[in-house]
Amino acid sequence: MAKQDFYDILGVSRDASQDEIKKAYRRLAREYHPDVNKEPDAEERFKEINEAYRILSDPDSRRQYDQFGHAAFENGGAGDQGFGGFGGFGDFGFGGFEDLGDIFADMFFGGGSTSSQRRPRKGADLRYNLTIEFEEAAFGVEKTIEIPRTEICSHCHGNQAEPGTPLKTCPDCSGTGQVRSVQRTPFGAIQTSRTCSRCGGDGKIYEKACTVCHGSGRVRKTRKITVKIPAGINDGQVVRVGGQGEAGSHGGPYGDLLVVVSVKPHKIFTRQGNDIICEVPITFVQAALGDEIEVPTLEGSVKMRIAEGTQSGRVMRLRGKGVADVRGFGRGDQLVKIRVVTPTKLNSKQKQILREFAAASGDSMPDETKSFFDKVKDALR
Repeated sequence: MAKQDFYDILGVSRDASQDEIKKAYRRLAREYHPDVNKEPDAEERFKEINEAYRILSDPDSRRQYDQFGHAAFENGGAGDQGFGGFGGFGDFGFGGFEDLGDIFADMFFGGGSTSSQRRPRKGADLRYNLTIEFEEAAFGVEKTIEIPRTEICSHCHGNQAEPGTPLKTCPDCSGTGQVRSVQRTPFGAIQTSRTCSRCGGDGKIYEKACTVCHGSGRVRKTRKITVKIPAGINDGQVVRVGGQGEAGSHGGPYGDLLVVVSVKPHKIFTRQGNDIICEVPITFVQAALGDEIEVPTLEGSVKMRIAEGTQSGRVMRLRGKGVADVRGFGRGDQLVKIRVVTPTKLNSKQKQILREFAAASGDSMPDETKSFFDKVKDALR
């Protein structure tokens, strides 16, 4: 029977790139490996796939095959090399045996060795989104939250068996947690290993399942947890609560709880680092003559002196009235931004007073205003 075209075996076109050939080979090798595919012709198909890849993955061999077909490797040609021509796994283009994980590790070794399957593993971390008030972020707060999580069964302590009933050695894996077999392949005899499906890699099985967890060794519970939010925490920061995540496996510790904090915006204050900013409106009379005003802070109102001639946009500082540093390095300030409000509804008497004020002022104007108009005149000349 005539041999099938190598390009057809891999399912690629004759102008396929080396990368396309490699991807096709990897996909087919997974599908037809005898340890995975139990169909009668899987092993023969696997041999054809490997032979096709051996020829097409090498530029010189591929060039000969494109010119002469299968005849290029008959009668002492490259075809007599058999599978020895691979020169080890390196010829697959995987960079050596250590890179075989993406194709052969799961097929040959069941995802890991006995020691890696049965060693203690830490449980998964849990994430909880918590929204707090602006003031709570500034001064710190304790919150009690409810977390659904997987816990070790307190009735059987995780061994899956009803207390008082024995555990026995798994007959399928003889207590190793792994089931091994030897498979003849084109590469030679390869020992394969996979996690025992009967005991799940524990090496022990129960005679009577725990009546609480039904043999799983774990239960689902909702637990109340108190979380301490430190003073000065910012929006988006995370508080880690150790040991409050999911249960570990094989005696491993619990995972952690990651509390992601969202801070509500404030009606008056905005935050800039450890400083807070507050805009305070004053009248133009207060700005011109000066005054003492009340300014809101996170801890109540305080009095602040407004100097004569205060301009709109001026920023005044209240020391130590900001947010605490989350690392404990002091506290920020409060920045008070002055906004001079121009009246929009004046009665006739008020308008007359302003006209008299303007007439009394004459041509005089503030130095800043003069400077601005001088610049405008220079620009228009």
